Amino acid sequence: MTLRALGTREPGVGAALLDGAADGGQPPTLELRVAFATLGCKVNQYDTAAMQTFLAAHGCRVVGFDDGVGADVYVVNTCTVTDRADAESRRLARRARRRNPAARVVVTGCYAQTSPQQAAAVEGVDYVVGIGRLPDILRAVRGQVLPGEGRVLVDDLRKETEVRTLGAEVFPGQTRAFLKVQEGCDLFCTFCIVPFSRGRSRSVEPRRVLAEMERLAARGFREVVLTGVHLGGYGRDLEPRLDLADLVEMIATRSPIERLRLSSIDPPEMTARLLRIVADSEVICPHFHMPVQAASDPVLHRMRRQYDVAQLADTVEAIATTLPGCGLGTDVIAGFPGESEADFEAGLERLAAMPFTYFHVFPYSKRRGTTAAKAKDALPREVVLERARQLRELGERKRDEFHRANIGRSLSVLVENRRDGESDSLVGYDRAYLRVELAGGDEWKNRVVEVRSVDYCNGRLRAELQP
Repeated sequence: MTLRALGTREPGVGAALLDGAADGGQPPTLELRVAFATLGCKVNQYDTAAMQTFLAAHGCRVVGFDDGVGADVYVVNTCTVTDRADAESRRLARRARRRNPAARVVVTGCYAQTSPQQAAAVEGVDYVVGIGRLPDILRAVRGQVLPGEGRVLVDDLRKETEVRTLGAEVFPGQTRAFLKVQEGCDLFCTFCIVPFSRGRSRSVEPRRVLAEMERLAARGFREVVLTGVHLGGYGRDLEPRLDLADLVEMIATRSPIERLRLSSIDPPEMTARLLRIVADSEVICPHFHMPVQAASDPVLHRMRRQYDVAQLADTVEAIATTLPGCGLGTDVIAGFPGESEADFEAGLERLAAMPFTYFHVFPYSKRRGTTAAKAKDALPREVVLERARQLRELGERKRDEFHRANIGRSLSVLVENRRDGESDSLVGYDRAYLRVELAGGDEWKNRVVEVRSVDYCNGRLRAELQP
């Protein structure tokens, strides 16, 4: 009898045969094939990697979601940032069931945490597990949850004081690894459900961060991206109290990894000290992602962001002055409720004048449970989409201008493990997050190489290896 033949649509039924009994029997002796689907942000990607690493260490084999052989268990790591994300999470769970009707389906992540009963009601879902519960993920995957515990294993994360999802070592095909150093958020922006789904802000102690980096270096990673739900809030809950600049300075001094990159940091946390540490370091990449969301004071006020346009302009100027040529990306929400035509035009003009090098544009989409979802002045969908189109066009122009300004320059590029699917070229990113492609052999994969850029086409610099 095969593993898949032993699968069951009802948790616990048949699981004893497969897993050494759901009543506390011996661990399974047969290898379970586990497939993952992940929605959402880099923190979710890190959490998936942590789950994959944990399961692999306990005898499971991670396979692709769409592998022809199918999986014995499907884990869907969900997102809940908008109502549409909730719907996509449910769709993926149903798709997992269709992939193998005999498999278990486990739903975790932000949608599972925020709306566990809704997730459990999705046809085909066997277990719903909250964020950060690695042992419960393992029990659900094995079918070892006791009948009296039910199908929903979720706690209130607002009471949580630690970051429990650590230890990720599996980043398939990646030359860079993510490292989550902060979890949760205390800001309560009016469009965001994350403080409810991820809990309050909490940080990983520096010694644990450095230990994680040592492990990632031992696994062969050349670059690590520090990430968090509110990365700029790092250290405020620690004793003694620290801030992000303290952590970055420690890593810059002792890093076992060649390159460190920082993920999203809000404008108020982009301090002069942090910028100086980056400027003085050969380890930290001169690249920031600063999610401004809007460049209009009335809109920022409605969003309950912690800065205004004047502070944003001062921050951007400080970045450009301290780190000339720095890569600087941003997130922008298009068509926020109550955004007037004048607000939008003024914001578009300000964003055009600022030295951003790429945009991530999000048409506003309602998320039930947030303050913004109750607004009576939501904009027509066609207006939202048109504003998003204009913002994307501006972002594409800025990306093109930034890349073209670097034609003819020497760049240090971390070559990825995967070639481009169309051109078969090697591809990678330089320190300022310029996308680069070049010709070369496989021996250059997962190496930092010195190149000279010669041309720009289709969103990438073309480069040649330096002699």
